[in-house]
Amino acid sequence: MTFRELVDAAMDTAIEGWDFGVLDGRYVQGAPSWDYRALVGQPLRSATALLDLCTGGGEFLSSLAPLPTVTAATEAYPPNVLVARRRLGPLGIQVADVSADPGRLPFGDGVFDLVLSRHGAYVPAEVRRVLAPGGLFVTQQVGGRDLAELNAALDAPPHTFRTWDLDTAARELERDGFTVADRREEPVGGVLHDIGAVVLLLRLTPWQIPDFDPTVYETRLRALHDRLAAGETLRVHSHRFLLTARLR
Repeated sequence: MTFRELVDAAMDTAIEGWDFGVLDGRYVQGAPSWDYRALVGQPLRSATALLDLCTGGGEFLSSLAPLPTVTAATEAYPPNVLVARRRLGPLGIQVADVSADPGRLPFGDGVFDLVLSRHGAYVPAEVRRVLAPGGLFVTQQVGGRDLAELNAALDAPPHTFRTWDLDTAARELERDGFTVADRREEPVGGVLHDIGAVVLLLRLTPWQIPDFDPTVYETRLRALHDRLAAGETLRVHSHRFLLTARLR
């Protein structure tokens, strides 16, 4: 396919929630050495009230069923709120739209004994407030060095949150009354094979290059396309870290 065909197809592709299936075979990404699902599964078995922060389209949360009778979720990206409600509503899960104030959780104090956040922002003081004494917070985060090679390839600015890493997050939680029980961090390799995959990935992750527009970046996209069409690949690294913290 030509440059224009690949870009137009990527822009026309319907995207719903955080479904990265549209990139299958075109963006091949590794996985961290830890298994977030397994790490969540153990405390989930004994949890009586669960909150999932930034649930996206509810894809991951719904896959954890059966869930505690009291289960709720938040989402700050308006298009995903509707997707999550369609997916999670039939499971009896309330999805709170927090787009107006993502830092504020619309729940009472000490309601949950388990709070999860997979690739979502959170405010430690609010997580502490909604957790019951002794409650557990488990989060896998996208670090500030995520896909830095992609920004560099398009001559785009680096992340505004590029200092976000394991040590920073752990210090914040400890200051807010948590004991960090598990902490892990590593780069995860990946490969982008065509310019359409690049555009799709940037549509799925609008925070990566906030001003991204194919027209604005056309010259740089074309240069990268020429390299990929000649048989090169764009090797990138995802920055992931994990924290498990218990409220003291």
